[in-house]
Amino acid sequence: MTRLTARGRTRLALPPRARFWLGVILALVLGYLIALGQSAVVRPPLVIGQDAVPPSGQAQGVTSTLENEGGAFINIKPSGEAKTLLVYYPGGLVRPQAYEWLGRALAADGVQTVIPVFPLDLAVTGINRADALIKKFGAGKTVVIVGHSLGGAMAAQYAKGHTDQLGGMILMGAYPAGNVSLKDTSLPVLSLLAENDRVADPANVRDGLNRLPASAQLTVIPGSVHSFFGRYGPQKGDGLPTVTHAAAEAEILSAVRAFLAKLPTP
Repeated sequence: MTRLTARGRTRLALPPRARFWLGVILALVLGYLIALGQSAVVRPPLVIGQDAVPPSGQAQGVTSTLENEGGAFINIKPSGEAKTLLVYYPGGLVRPQAYEWLGRALAADGVQTVIPVFPLDLAVTGINRADALIKKFGAGKTVVIVGHSLGGAMAAQYAKGHTDQLGGMILMGAYPAGNVSLKDTSLPVLSLLAENDRVADPANVRDGLNRLPASAQLTVIPGSVHSFFGRYGPQKGDGLPTVTHAAAEAEILSAVRAFLAKLPTP
């Protein structure tokens, strides 16, 4: 059906039924876009300690608090003096408490873990957040920067310009961006690859070793998937695990502990 306009041109006039369904489709698309934007802006609550018991059990005397230093962060401290400081950059859109389990487990080894809270839970919004945390807590400790997924890429970017402040780096399901290279540095690096990861392509993780020091160690977590590095539930596009989450965490913890034990002390 056509309709004559005031200027003598014709335009298509949709039948009422077609206009109705077009309106429905547009409303659904708009609702979907609003929901996507809301999920990015309105983040789930940050609750300390709700899902943080490590695979090896609760370390005695560990404290976990939400503090502020250049922005909010989770501060996980052992009962005694800390010898190592871990600065952990979370994965994209992942709440920081998803990695509290690891910090609590490592506290038994004299490790203090600090996990920054990034705007929109995206480490790309504050790549240099580690600066203030290292300045406040790093004196006399071996400082290790850690990152999962997008947080790992940002951790590698931070490490590129701060190798003099770091004693090591751990990447979990992550790799340096194509324009970031630490190949000519002597920074000790551990790269953890989940065997069934379908979010961080295993081929890309392995290729990332070409931009890391020759001494970088690649460790595969058998049967694990991308989301098993944290506690935030299943992730769209990820692979299917062939081990339990607890078993994967035990392997991750073992690999991290072995890596930290080899690092030189200040």
